[in-house]
Amino acid sequence: MSSAQSAVDSSQNIVLARTEYDALQAQITTLKTQLDWFKRQLFGSKSEKRLVMDPALQADLLAALGEDLPAPPPPKTEKITYERRKARNANAVTDQGLRFDDSVPVETIALSSPELDDIPAHERVVIGEKVTYRLAQRPGSYVVLKYVRPVVKHKATGTLVTPPAPVNVLDKSVADVSFLAGMLVDKFVYHLPLYRQHQRLRQNGIDLSRATLTNLSSRAIELLTPIFHAQFGNILQSRVLAMDETPIKAGRKRKGKLRQAYFWPVYGEADEIAFSYSPSRASKHVHEVLGDTFEGVLVSDGNEAYARYAQTREAVTHAECWAHTRRYFERAKEAEPQAVNEALAIIGKLYRHEAHIRDKELTGEAKLNYRTQHSEPVVHAFWQWCDQQCQRHDLLPSNPLSRALKYAMARVDSLKVFLSDPDVPVDTNHLERALRPIPLGRKNWLFCWTELGAKQVGIIQSLLVTCKLQGVNPHTWLVDVLQRISQHPASKAIELTPRVWKETFADKILKSDLDRVGQ
Repeated sequence: MSSAQSAVDSSQNIVLARTEYDALQAQITTLKTQLDWFKRQLFGSKSEKRLVMDPALQADLLAALGEDLPAPPPPKTEKITYERRKARNANAVTDQGLRFDDSVPVETIALSSPELDDIPAHERVVIGEKVTYRLAQRPGSYVVLKYVRPVVKHKATGTLVTPPAPVNVLDKSVADVSFLAGMLVDKFVYHLPLYRQHQRLRQNGIDLSRATLTNLSSRAIELLTPIFHAQFGNILQSRVLAMDETPIKAGRKRKGKLRQAYFWPVYGEADEIAFSYSPSRASKHVHEVLGDTFEGVLVSDGNEAYARYAQTREAVTHAECWAHTRRYFERAKEAEPQAVNEALAIIGKLYRHEAHIRDKELTGEAKLNYRTQHSEPVVHAFWQWCDQQCQRHDLLPSNPLSRALKYAMARVDSLKVFLSDPDVPVDTNHLERALRPIPLGRKNWLFCWTELGAKQVGIIQSLLVTCKLQGVNPHTWLVDVLQRISQHPASKAIELTPRVWKETFADKILKSDLDRVGQ
């Protein structure tokens, strides 16, 4: 082999070695970034808030350490006399700091002592009393309602007469409406699986199988299905919608393996939410849910399914979430701390303007003008900063900051929609807060055994989460609606949704027999 050929081979080997080295370095960087992210998930703060302090103020505080601070002058005082209205349903016990409202039942226990009993009644007089409050708890208790119906014989005709059995929500069921409501609230609001409720029933001396509990739950949710559809239809009439997706295990794929499915929550502008079930994350589900009905602004994260839907509909404008954009830069904090801090500081100004809008309760034209005057310059400054960072020669494509910049620069138009429409939120955090019951429940009841069960979970969670958003007690709403739905016209099911119900029926609530017995 000639020396020239040997030199060529050696050069090629060097190039190959360099290429492999660069690939390994990129892989190491990626793995380090993933490891840092996992550490932050396990041990770091979950809050996305940043503590921002003025450097000059921080320097003054550090310089003051070790110095003896002068005694503060005594504050000037003045005597002020005023009256204030007592807060409704708000009681405070100042001796132990216990606070409770008028809805909390209070059991009174009268105490006596041998020293008092030894004093003759005519020699003592009660001049006052001292009161001590303690918070107590009863374990989950159940009551069996016993209906006694007399059987009367008419002497002249010999016929027997007896009152009919009381009407129940579910035919041929042993469960009162109060039990159905409590069971659904325990599972879907407080995330208590049915097998734990079954254990609690047995501990209270009641033998009711888990299959019966499942059947009762399914039948009750089936009654509520028309209300869910009415609420979903009203949500789709909103001009601004927020949409997301969250995973759920539902249905058997094979022995020992469950299918990966998804809930697609849709949040309307009237503070209502609907969880639509889909067996996959395919983009076609967005078209199936929204269809040709929705016209307006669709706010979402960076999932391309939403952008593709908006591209096929001229009447739909796609807006994206600044919180998701921010999270991409947050993930690059370990690799590029200085640059990331600059990006987070700029985005932080945007959120401070939004906080000011909320505090001042600005709406409509006033809100739009404020965003134009204050938020728009911040957005332009952010894009200029991104352009400057993209010009850096030391920024490799494998750097997490590069991925964050790529994510942001690909969504310039959709991230600016909120500047031209005061009704468009800056992010989808309100939707993420509303869908939390799904992952919280998933940590407790783990999965849905069937896809039908998953669909029913979406139905009941849509209604109960909306109760929370509307300030409606879910147990009170369920007790009333489960009794009312059989006599309510199906064409007016919208009246039974939590949003309309609180205006229509909240002052004439139907109670259960258990509540009437206690009166």
